[in-house]
Amino acid sequence: MAYDGEFLDSCGTVDMDCSRVAVVAVSGSGPNVCGHLLIGTGVGGNMNYFHVAELRDYPKYMTPAGFQRYLRENGKTEIRRRILSLPDPNGAMNYLEGLMSRTWTWGVLPNNCVAFVEEVIAAGGGSWSSYSNCPAAAISDSVEERATRFLNTLENEIYGLYGVPR
Repeated sequence: MAYDGEFLDSCGTVDMDCSRVAVVAVSGSGPNVCGHLLIGTGVGGNMNYFHVAELRDYPKYMTPAGFQRYLRENGKTEIRRRILSLPDPNGAMNYLEGLMSRTWTWGVLPNNCVAFVEEVIAAGGGSWSSYSNCPAAAISDSVEERATRFLNTLENEIYGLYGVPR
């Protein structure tokens, strides 16, 4: 059976610094075209990844080496990661610890890996949520982000065209 992480069997043994988290989308495996979503804690330091991987079981965690093993053994690739700062990192950490200590019933589109990540972020006071329960689409740029990027590029091109220093 391919590696999908470890169970957390005691509190305080895994670093869960939730001041900066990563929403990580990976490709699906088998018939799963939507992909899979994980949350990474300790961005910029001791990173760990957390996710729900079974129909009804405890969530699991992985170290960076474990995450690479997970990708390799499951034939997955990382699609994208989005870094977020949470205003209440302790709230997110306490909530994540609670989630790790009880079984999660995965419901394909409702109550899936996206919902798991959204709940942790919301517990930390974050405002990120997905407009889709399909992880491959969940962290795509919003229309606002695309428009902002386009306008910034346009502005830079205009300045460059007229030789105006920035």
